[in-house]
This record gives sequence, C-alpha cells and structure tokens, in this order.
Amino acid sequence: MNLLTNFKKSKYYGDNDSYVTFDRKELGIILKVYGTMVAAGEWRDYGISMLKDVSIFSIYKHSSECPIYMIEKKPRYSKKQGMYSVISLDGRILKRGHDLSKVVKIFNPKLLRVVK
Repeated sequence: MNLLTNFKKSKYYGDNDSYVTFDRKELGIILKVYGTMVAAGEWRDYGISMLKDVSIFSIYKHSSECPIYMIEKKPRYSKKQGMYSVISLDGRILKRGHDLSKVVKIFNPKLLRVVK
C-alpha cells in the first residue's frame, strides 16, 4: 500500500473531498530542476502540500527556514493566467503560465546568480 492509499482510508479524508495534486509528469519536471539545483549546492530540502484548491512544491535553502521558492498549481486559473506559478520568498510571482516546463525555466542557472 502506498501513502496516498493509506491517506484516503484515514478519517481525515472525506468521500466528497478532492485534492489538487501534481501528476507524475509534473513531478518529473520539477524534480529534474530540483536535482540540478541540489547538485549545484543552492537548494537543500523540499516539501509538498496538497490542498483542496492548490498544490504547492516548496523549496528550502535550509530545512529550518521558510521556503525560498514555491511552485504552485492552481487549476482554477487554467483558463486565465495559467495554473502554474513560481513564487519567491517575499510573495512576488516570478513567472506564471500554462506550461510547467516553461515556467520552471526561471530556475536556469544563468538567470540565478549570487550578487556580491
């Protein structure tokens, strides 16, 4: 049994409740970028939140801090600005769109550089 099956059988999961989740393809795109940045020494930890109206992939520099970036999936914006967005630590939306692979290109190492 996997974790999601156990969760659905628990008392916290109602019959009429539906949660927004990242599918396998979306997680593959996100984890590819995440692995690249971990190998570069920029990121250390991540967390995934699945809620009723949004699913969030949070990225941490240190595990005890606030997330430095959040990748959100909000299906209710799919016909408007796009359901995927990258949000920074201060709450600014850095990129939003309909295609996740184009949205996560903001994490291109050439675009993220340390200012001294």
